[in-house]
This record gives sequence, structure tokens and C-alpha cells, in this order.
Amino acid sequence: MPLPHPKPLPSYWISPPSDLANHRTTEDLPEEVDVLIIGSGYTGAATAYYLLQNPDGRPSTVILEARDACSGATARNGGHVKPDLYMNTTVYEKMFGAKVARELTDFEIQQVLDVKRLVETEDIDCDFELTRAIDVFVDRRISGPTIQAYQSLRESGYEYPDDLHFISNPQKAEQVSGVKGALAAYSFTAGSIWPYKLVCHLLRRCLEWGANLQTHTPVLSLSEGSDDNGYWTVTTERGSIRTKKVVLATNAYTSTLLPDFHDKITPARGVATRIAVSDGGKRAPHLNNTYCIRYGPQEYDYLISRTDGSIVVGGAKQVVLTDESYWHNNINDSELIPGADGYFNDYMQRTFYGWEDTDAKVTHIWTGAMGYSSDLMPWIGELPEKRGLYVAAGFTVRDVDVSACSHPFSF
Repeated sequence: MPLPHPKPLPSYWISPPSDLANHRTTEDLPEEVDVLIIGSGYTGAATAYYLLQNPDGRPSTVILEARDACSGATARNGGHVKPDLYMNTTVYEKMFGAKVARELTDFEIQQVLDVKRLVETEDIDCDFELTRAIDVFVDRRISGPTIQAYQSLRESGYEYPDDLHFISNPQKAEQVSGVKGALAAYSFTAGSIWPYKLVCHLLRRCLEWGANLQTHTPVLSLSEGSDDNGYWTVTTERGSIRTKKVVLATNAYTSTLLPDFHDKITPARGVATRIAVSDGGKRAPHLNNTYCIRYGPQEYDYLISRTDGSIVVGGAKQVVLTDESYWHNNINDSELIPGADGYFNDYMQRTFYGWEDTDAKVTHIWTGAMGYSSDLMPWIGELPEKRGLYVAAGFTVRDVDVSACSHPFSF
């Protein structure tokens, strides 16, 4: 069954498109390679990048992409490089124990610095900024249980990272965040980035190291060889490739190729937008932080401030979640979720102090498909009893309502 590839709504991040958008390294597909990667987003590009880093042992590598290069979720997200220092800690502790919960938190913290190091090492022009994330609560239905869980875990002896700062005074939370009606806030080190530029740089580096990128080449099926040689045959609309190692970096689309993942990685559509003040309009206050604004259980927005003064904000859960068919198990990024466009009108004016008299308005709005793992944990590694077949997917945007943490899947 082919991956669907309708023309997606244009994302702000893909403006203008890279010269790699429709790249095909060779006119025809190679007959055989050492490693075949399906997906050219961050996961696929990073996998290829690290496999090919060593000049003494570079495997022959093909990257297949159903549409334009890096045109899926990587180029359609909010641009956050953000660890989770507190929100799901209670869930992790209940599922895995305090030691593993802290290890997961420390791992996420390290990823922020690892991305920073990668950007500096490769000298990537991708607007990376190291900043503070501020998670702001404006509804007691979510602030109360979250704060109670945080305090209870601390009293039990759990050691939160020193980088986590909790603001419990509403007046101070408003002053620090600039968010109207703030009741409490947490802040910690995070980053923001232009994800499309990052990935296109990595893909270009992989091409320099001998990788073969083939865009507009949907994979139709995977079949395992019947002999002992361990080969896989990857069939596309343009022919087949034999390989001993296949990496599925397909996230929301994983079950399309591996039906066993139907109830393990569930597609979920989200929406994002860019908001900016017009040239000549009243200057808006610059926001030095990235944000998550929590309005209630499973209702939140997330935003970054760009150095050009514009804002990229996603979420709109209050309207997105009203009809499950619009977002749950839905991979259609060619149509906007109904109601999302109206939600972001006057968003900055009604949310932040100092923006009331600006003419900030939406310049771009788009949607994209994420992949939600049923147990909140990603699928990474070789599949049991399927030698040579690897999956790197299910990177759940974990935002669990702690008052309902007995149910691990929560949008």
C-alpha cells in the first residue's frame, strides 16, 4: 500500500523551499545498498548523518522520501528544542520508578545541548537560540493537580533538576511571563530552531559523504528475503532496492508499511501558525523565552519568538480536539483543521501584555501529522525476529494530564 502524498498546506518553515526539495541523486534507483532509510525528516537525516560520519567505513546509503525532502512533520512543527523537566515526571515515576524517571529527564536535557553542539560543529544557519522555556498555567483545573504532583514528588525525596524554577505566586508569574491571567509557571533551559534549515544542511552533508537521496519515491512495500542472506526488498513506484538494513524514519506513517504498528503508533494532526506585526506597525514587546500556555487538561498552546519579531505558535487544542475525526488517526496535512484559523485571530493581543495595540496577525497557517506512541515511549531499534529492520518513530509530544496518569495515552 503506497504512502499517501497529497500536496500539503505550505508551512512557513518551507519558505522558500530548499534546492534539495525535489532532489534525486541518480536518475535510477540503485539495485542494492548497505542501508536504506525511509523518511527524510530529522530522524532520517540524523540517522544518515551519524552513519556516514566515519570516513573509514561509510556504508552505501539511500534515503527515500515520498514527497519533497523534509516536507513532513519536521518542517511543520513549532521549532522547539525543549526537554520535559516536570510535566510527565509523575507518570514516569509511576511507570518506571524514580531512577528511570530522572534518567529520562536528564537525557532530554542533554539533547538541547547536543543540538546546540551539532549546530556549532557544523556551523548550521538555522536560527538556533538557547533560551528559557516558560510553561504558564492559566486554569486551576490543570495548575492545581500539576503543582500538587510536583510538590508531592519533591517531598518523597525525588530530586528535580536544579535548572527547573517554579513560580507559584500569580502576580509574579504574570510579570515574569507577560501572560495575562497566569496563575503559576515553571521555567527551564530550552531552545528554538528553524528545523527545515537544520535538516537540509544535514542532508546536504550526507550527499557530500556519498548518500543517495531520492525524493517523490513512495515506498509501496517491504519484503524479507526467504534465504539466509538477510536481505530486504524495498519496493517503490520506481522500482525495487535490495538491502540488508532498513530504517523506518516514518513516524505517523509507520503503520502504513508495518500494519502491526496500527495500535502502537497513532497519527495525530496538529496545527501551527506564524504571527507578525506589519512593517510600519506598532513595535511589539520582544519575548525572550519560548512558551507553553496551559488552559486546561490537554488544552495548551506552544510558541517561540523569532529574532525577526514574529511568533510561531501551535496548539489550538480547544478547537482541534472538538471532533476526533479531524485529528486522531488522521495524516491529511493538505487541509486545515476546521476552526483553527479563527482561533489564532488576535491571539497575541488577547494573550500577552503589551501586544494589545499592535496589528499582529496571522501570516501563515498549516497542519502536520505527528506520531503518538501508545505508551508514551518512542520505538527505537531493530524489530524482534526481523533482522535488519529498524524503526525510529513514535516521538510522542508527551503532555499527560497528571490527574489521569493511570491512562498513559493522552493528547
